[in-house]
Amino acid sequence: MKVLVVIGHQNQGSYCHALAAAAVEEASSAGHEVIFHDLYAENFDPILTHGEITGETESDPVATRHCEELLSADVIVVVHPNWWGQPPAILKGWVDRVFQNGKVYEFGEKGQVIGHLAGKAVRVLTTSNTPRDVELAVYGDPLQNLWETCIFQLCGVENFKRRNFESIIMSTQEEREKWLAEVRETVKEVC
Repeated sequence: MKVLVVIGHQNQGSYCHALAAAAVEEASSAGHEVIFHDLYAENFDPILTHGEITGETESDPVATRHCEELLSADVIVVVHPNWWGQPPAILKGWVDRVFQNGKVYEFGEKGQVIGHLAGKAVRVLTTSNTPRDVELAVYGDPLQNLWETCIFQLCGVENFKRRNFESIIMSTQEEREKWLAEVRETVKEVC
């Protein structure tokens, strides 16, 4: 089984990095092939050019490799903080450049979207400092809609779950350890 883990967080010492490390360790220890991308550490270029959209220029080799890895993965794990109800710009740019039209999805004859990620399991792990009840009451959890409906369901994924860990700023070491164990169990479930 091939597991793709992608993190969009600029701080190597962040709790997001701890979540990603737990996912990588669990999948690796179970003998699965793991592809890991730390977008900030790799200096991933998030800027989608007009030429890439229109096909006038070839896709960057890095974005093409990421697209191929996405398509070949059985399990996809995305980790990031909630910034203003969105993923960090580098991760949004990763989606823009890697979820390529004609490869990850395409438009059918009647304009319907045909997704090519069917059969994959996706787990999105996010962190925030906003308590869950406030997030739901005030903001309505925009990350759930973005990742589940607008991105992964559109691309054919049915096996999707997102887990937000909050409030990071008010959490205890004990809570954080339990959350890391939860991530390991989440990875076990899909691997």
